[in-house]
Amino acid sequence: MPQPRAVARAAGPAPAPTAASCARVLRFASLGDSLTEGVGDRVDGSWRGWAALLAQGLGAAGGHAEFRNFAVSGALSRDVHETQTPAALAYSPDLASVIVGVNDTLRHGFDIHDLAVRLDGVCAALSGSGTRLLTACLPDPGAMLALPAPLARPLARRQRAVNAVVHVLSERYGAVHLHLADASWVEDRSLWSADRLHPGERGHRAIARRFHELLTARGLALGAAPGSEPEQPAPSRTAKAVWLATAGTGWVARRCTDLLPQLLALAGAEVRHWAGGTSSRLDHLAENALRSALASLSPAPPLARMGE
Repeated sequence: MPQPRAVARAAGPAPAPTAASCARVLRFASLGDSLTEGVGDRVDGSWRGWAALLAQGLGAAGGHAEFRNFAVSGALSRDVHETQTPAALAYSPDLASVIVGVNDTLRHGFDIHDLAVRLDGVCAALSGSGTRLLTACLPDPGAMLALPAPLARPLARRQRAVNAVVHVLSERYGAVHLHLADASWVEDRSLWSADRLHPGERGHRAIARRFHELLTARGLALGAAPGSEPEQPAPSRTAKAVWLATAGTGWVARRCTDLLPQLLALAGAEVRHWAGGTSSRLDHLAENALRSALASLSPAPPLARMGE
């Protein structure tokens, strides 16, 4: 089974846990949207997800790690910056995952500059408190939903810009970074739930295992890795059809109310530029907006290390 490709984006090796750090319980906080809330991995009537699975393997053998999931379905970068980050800082985590941005790309007011500034603020606040960061880049929703090219391309540009910002910030703050936008990850349908946007249990387990591998290499995960095989029965075709006709339809309707008018306008621009052989102009506009956003970020701070 293809796995998400893991890449460590740290300026240097993390320090090994000291006796003092091992004597206390490690704290892990997760921030973000539905991906991190656990949508697609339902256990006993509620969402579990990759972050909860990862938390089970962070403590020393026979021990445990504390875990709090601040992620909320539908969250934007603004929500992570204004609501989730202050709550996480009050928790004083040793590790914190910050994975958000797809919902921003699905809003008519998408602005890569605003997103970059907010995520920089989130990373600076957490890293400045001594928290080690976990980040990931994500596939674009147009590809996941197999939208027609004129609709998919604008969303792809937006998600590429978000991923570029995440890569820069991951380097800057010494985060442990996971690639979830690779084709092998996107194309393996066994990893995804019925909605085609969230991982199923197998996908959540794959994410947890790859993060665990990276953290283990740094001495930050001391327990066993989560298992790779699902424990819950896969939903039947009937269950998938019911979900798509009820909750899935509602999800699409909510997004379309906000995005569809602008997306149709963007699709019209795609078609006009394609017909005129000037599609590259749209790419240049997106690249210029990204460069401006990255130029507005604060100067690179010194890296904070967990426990320092």
